[in-house]
Amino acid sequence: MPLSLLGLRTVIYPAADLAASKKWWSDFLGIAPYFDEPFYVGFNVGGDELGLLPDANRDDGAQVYWGVDDVNTTVEESVAHGATVLAPPTDVGEGIVTATVRTPDGSVVGFIFNPHYTQS
Repeated sequence: MPLSLLGLRTVIYPAADLAASKKWWSDFLGIAPYFDEPFYVGFNVGGDELGLLPDANRDDGAQVYWGVDDVNTTVEESVAHGATVLAPPTDVGEGIVTATVRTPDGSVVGFIFNPHYTQS
């Protein structure tokens, strides 16, 4: 059975200076974040997530998350195809489950199940 990616859902940018990054994105987008904590800042942009993460590895660049129906199965399938797990499937709150893997060529790929996601 082929794997089904449901579309891009989230992009998270490393933000070493979270306050400066939050200000820049707020000014640029013309909106305030809907989620604003010292460990993560999130903006709703067209129904998708633009996040700022202060402890993200800048060397990996932006983290992009593909929507999937089952993060555990998707991670298992990616590992079966040679990926390695960076962050195992984790419920990050409100039933949202995320994980990241590194592909054999070194790219970081994220997967997310968000029961609250609605296409706008």
